[in-house]
Amino acid sequence: MNALDISTDTSPLLSIQNIACQYGTQSVVHDFNLNIQRGDICCLLGPSGCGKTTVLRAIAGFHPISRGLIELDRRSISTTKQVLAPEQRNIGMVFQDYALFPHLSVCENITYGLKGMTEGAKEDICQEMLALVKLPELGNRYPHELSGGQQQRVALARALAPNPSMLLMDEPFSSLDVDLRRNLAIEVREILKSRNITAIMVTHDQEEAFAFADKIGVVNQGRIEQWAPPFDLYHEPATRFVANFIGQGAFIPGHLLDGSTVATEIGMIQGNRCYDWLPDTPVEVLLRPDDIIHEDSSVKRAEIMHKVFAGASSLYTLKLSTGSQVVAAFPSHHDYQIGDFVGINIEADHLIAFRIDE
Repeated sequence: MNALDISTDTSPLLSIQNIACQYGTQSVVHDFNLNIQRGDICCLLGPSGCGKTTVLRAIAGFHPISRGLIELDRRSISTTKQVLAPEQRNIGMVFQDYALFPHLSVCENITYGLKGMTEGAKEDICQEMLALVKLPELGNRYPHELSGGQQQRVALARALAPNPSMLLMDEPFSSLDVDLRRNLAIEVREILKSRNITAIMVTHDQEEAFAFADKIGVVNQGRIEQWAPPFDLYHEPATRFVANFIGQGAFIPGHLLDGSTVATEIGMIQGNRCYDWLPDTPVEVLLRPDDIIHEDSSVKRAEIMHKVFAGASSLYTLKLSTGSQVVAAFPSHHDYQIGDFVGINIEADHLIAFRIDE
């Protein structure tokens, strides 16, 4: 394919078509479909045991599929009858435990997978990778002399050294502390964007996924519930599972007045979505913490049942007059105590409602 073909090609780099995977007789992935474009940085997000790591291993060639097709750059790499060996896929992999060789230096780890090259060429690539991951002076050190974050950068450099078509990352930051995990997710994203590298990360950490990915697939019981940018997953969840799994919030009952208005115990809520259900349809409305605002003059009062200080804001669990509870995030300069009553109002621009029978 010449340069003009590449620049105008709109076909997905990775196409997963209705695959299924199993361990013995137990099905762990089914009806799984996904297309990823060149340069996209993506994430498979879901609870433990949902099948996300199995999908990653199937893409890498470490796990067979029992149905469907996986294509990379319009080439079949996995079918039920033929599986291309992992080393022939031109896919880089960063593992959860880094998998660095303890007896090799940083540079030797980075260049380990570079075959048929002169030592000079390997050294050039090593220095390029070290500069890319901001470890230019550490090529002669050994893994045990590095911090966890530095080891993860070396693992990334090793995966990128052969110039793969795609990078796969399996819970790459899970062994790091929370702050470092978030910061490194942002850093790695910037590195990948700077080289226009397509990547998929698997994680169960929502904040990590939001910091890292352009698009996220929420996986539940072996299939994707929703594939969307982080903003849409939070404000426009397609299913009740996604609404519950992403972010925080609480459901309150109500009934539809018209396509975009719901009557609830906390008043009428009107949003940006239009539902085609009949008037008076019983529904539940999801209220996020940022949908509930503090308003001293409001006649709507709620009792503070629980409080978590989070720096710039405090997260309050509020009990409504009906007994229902919701969660609200107020600026932390409002310092209310458990048992206080506060005035509240609703500003839910994104109306998220589900029928009671769904």
